[in-house]
Amino acid sequence: MASVSVSHLIIFIASMMIAASVAGVFTDSIGQLSNAVSEQGLDVSRDVRTDVEVISDSGSSAVYNSDGNENVTLHVKNTGSEPLGADPGQMDLFLDGQFVSNFGVTLLDGTDGVWRPGTVVRVEIATSGLSAGDHRVKIIVNGDEEVFRFRA
Repeated sequence: MASVSVSHLIIFIASMMIAASVAGVFTDSIGQLSNAVSEQGLDVSRDVRTDVEVISDSGSSAVYNSDGNENVTLHVKNTGSEPLGADPGQMDLFLDGQFVSNFGVTLLDGTDGVWRPGTVVRVEIATSGLSAGDHRVKIIVNGDEEVFRFRA
């Protein structure tokens, strides 16, 4: 009878050790999953709070070649609630479906280099000349996409 109690005690202790190790693994995995979900939530929140609008007049002659350098000049307003960086690394541009890497961004309101909500930047896209007709510029900032159509 004592041998049965000893064997039950050994099995009980072994099962408690296995349960404790499994619980430790689950706790660590759940913690990592929770951190990943939190980080993704912050990224999505930033994307949702980002909104920009091109406020240039598509019918204006100031959009293309206004200074004689065959540049496309756009004014873009931060209409979201997220402050953005006022530099070319913060946005992607496409001119007539082609990726543009040669452009400059100038903050018109403010001096601290931060594109705050309600402020405007001037985007100057260097081109080698556009043919007469319809053109479009697509601007992507933090996942927010805006398309601007104009005539050259």
